Amino acid sequence: MLPKAAFSAAVSNAVRDEAALRAALAECDIAPMLMVLTQLSGDLTMLDQVAPHIQGAWSFMETVPEDLKQTVRDRLVAVLKDYAATGRPPPNDLPEETVQRMMSAGVGATVPTDYIPLLIEETDLNDDDRRAEQWRRQPDKETLAKYTVAIIGAGFSGLCMAVRLQQLGIPFTIYEKNPDVGGTWLENRYPGCAVDTPNHFYSYSFFPNPDWTRHFSRRDELLSYIRSTVEHFGLRQHIQFNAEITRAAFDPARGVWGLTFANGDTAEARALVSAVGQLNRPFVPDIKGAADFQGPMFHTARWDQSAELKGKRVAIIGTGASAMQTGPSIAPDVERLTIFQRTRHWAAYNPNYHKEVTAGQKWAIANVPYFGKWMRFQLFWAGSDGFHATLKVDPDWTQPETSLNEANWNMRQMMIEHIRSELDGDEALMAKVVPPYPPYGKRMLRDNHWYRMLKRPNVDLVIEGIDHIEADAVVTKDGARHPADVIILATGFTASKMLSPMDIEGRDGRTIRDQWGDDDPRAHLGITVPGFPNLFLTYGPNTNLAHGGSIIFHSECQVRYVTQALMDMIEKELDKIEVRPEVHDAYNRKVDEAHRGMVWAHPGVTSWYKNKDNRVTVTSPWTLLDYWKLTRRYVPEEYIAERLGRDLEVAAA
Repeated sequence: MLPKAAFSAAVSNAVRDEAALRAALAECDIAPMLMVLTQLSGDLTMLDQVAPHIQGAWSFMETVPEDLKQTVRDRLVAVLKDYAATGRPPPNDLPEETVQRMMSAGVGATVPTDYIPLLIEETDLNDDDRRAEQWRRQPDKETLAKYTVAIIGAGFSGLCMAVRLQQLGIPFTIYEKNPDVGGTWLENRYPGCAVDTPNHFYSYSFFPNPDWTRHFSRRDELLSYIRSTVEHFGLRQHIQFNAEITRAAFDPARGVWGLTFANGDTAEARALVSAVGQLNRPFVPDIKGAADFQGPMFHTARWDQSAELKGKRVAIIGTGASAMQTGPSIAPDVERLTIFQRTRHWAAYNPNYHKEVTAGQKWAIANVPYFGKWMRFQLFWAGSDGFHATLKVDPDWTQPETSLNEANWNMRQMMIEHIRSELDGDEALMAKVVPPYPPYGKRMLRDNHWYRMLKRPNVDLVIEGIDHIEADAVVTKDGARHPADVIILATGFTASKMLSPMDIEGRDGRTIRDQWGDDDPRAHLGITVPGFPNLFLTYGPNTNLAHGGSIIFHSECQVRYVTQALMDMIEKELDKIEVRPEVHDAYNRKVDEAHRGMVWAHPGVTSWYKNKDNRVTVTSPWTLLDYWKLTRRYVPEEYIAERLGRDLEVAAA
C-alpha cells in the first residue's frame, strides 16, 4: 500500500476543499468510487446495494439510481475526512477473497479467483510494483559491465525494457532509427490518429498518467506521455537517435552480438533485445501506373504534412484502421473523398470513443487515493478476456460461415444493427460494408463515425478492384475512372515479415530470414528463437492482441521474462543462453493447435494475421491470464546455457 506519509498527504489534499471534492465526485464513474469506499472503509455492505445496478465493466454499463450514487459519494467523503483527521495508515493488503468480491461487484460479473493475483499486479493495487525484479545475489559493477544490452527501438516496449534494466543497474543502450522517441506514435501522424484501447489502461502499470484528456487519446497526447516517461526515468541519455541497425551478427566464440548501423558505425552487446514492433514497415501495393500519378501519393504511416487536402479530390486506398480514422477526419474538408475497399471490416461502437475525460474524473484520478487503480482494473476487465470464449469455434454451430457460436452470432447481430442505424437503413450500402465473416476474424476496429461518413454526399465507397492509376485518377477494373488530386495509401504493414529489413545472423551463420522465410516467424513465448543466443524479442510472433487487452500489458509480461533471463545469466556469469529447439517446437505446436479452434484461422478470412499457408503468425491465441502465467517465470531448464570460461570484455558502444 501507499507509504503512510504519502497516503496521509494525499487524503489531506483531497479533503482540503470539500466543495471541490464533492464537485469532482459528482462527475466520477460510480464503480471506481465504490471500490475506493469499500477498500478504505472495510465495509462491504454497499457492494450488495450497488452491484445489482452494474451490468458490465464499461462506465456506461450501469443504472445506479442517483440517490444511491449520492450515498456512495457522501460515505467516501466521510471516510477520506476521517483518514485525514486521524492520520491512520491505509489498510494493509486486502485478502484476495475480499478483492474478488469487490472486483466482481465493480464489473457486474464474477471475476474468477485465478485472475485476482494478475489484477492486483496490473493495477499495482498494493503500490509495490510486483513486475520490478530484485536480485537474488547483487552482482558487482565489474560483472555487470560485461553484460551490456542493446535495445532496438524507443517505442513503448523498448522504453519499458530500459526502465527495468535501469532499476537493476544492467548497462544498456537504446538504438532508435528515428530522431526522437515514440515508435509508431512518432511515425503515424495522419488526421484522426488515435489509440483504440482505453488509454487509462494503454499505459505502463508502473507509470500511470492522471492527465489523460480523452478516454481514447489522440496521437499527440500519447506521444507526450511517452516523452514524459523518458524524462521521468532519465532515459534520454541512454538513447542513440538516428541509429538504424541494418545488421546484427552473433559471435559464438565471444558470446556477443556485433551491430552494424546504416551509417557504417558498429557496436557490440552481450544481449540484443528487439523492440521494433510489428506495424512499423508500411506495405505499399504494387499498382500499375502508380509512378504516373502527378499529385501527392503517400502511406498513412508516412503522412505528407505538406499535402493540401482542403477542397481536393482525395482517394483513400484501403479501409483498415488508419483509413477508418483518417476518412471521417478529412471528409468535411475535401471536395470529394473516394474510398477503395478491398475487404470489409467490422468496426465496433463504443460510447466513450469520442468522449473527453471530465474535469472531475481527472481530479479524482490525481487526488483520491486508489481511484485511478480501480478505474484501470475496470478497463482491463472491460477490454480483455471476457469475450475470449466467444471467439472459439463451436463444432455444432449451424452457421459457421458467418459466426462461430451463439454468443458470436449475437455480437454479429448487434453490430449489424448499429451499422444499419448509422446508415439510416440504406440496404444497398449495408451490402457493401457488412462483412461475410465472423466478428473478430480480422482486426476489430473502432467506429470513428465511419458509417455515417459514408452517407455524406461528397463520399463514395468503391468496391470494384483497382486496375491501374493514371496521372490524375484511379481506374477500376470495370473501366470507371475516379478523378483524384491526392492518393492516400491506407494499406497496412508487412507484419508477417518480422524484424525486416534487418539482417540478423545467428550462431551458425544462419539468418532469421533463412529460418523464418518472409512470412513464417516462430519464437518460444514469442520471445526467444533457437539458433540465436542472447536474442530476445518483444512483440514477437504470436503476441499481437486481437481479442482485447493492451499491447503494453503483453510487453510488460515479455520484459519481465527477458529481465529474469538476463538476471539468471548475470548471476551465474553465463555467456550464452539459447532456447532448446524441442521447447521452442513444442510451444509452437501448442500455439498452432490453439489457433485451429479460434476465429483468426477461419477459412473464410484472409488477413495480415496469417501467412500464405493460412498459418496464424501474428496474433496470440491465449487469454491475457494464460500469457501472464506462461511468461511469469523464466525457466532456466528450457535453455542451453554456456560459460565460455574466459574473462571476455564487451566493446563499448
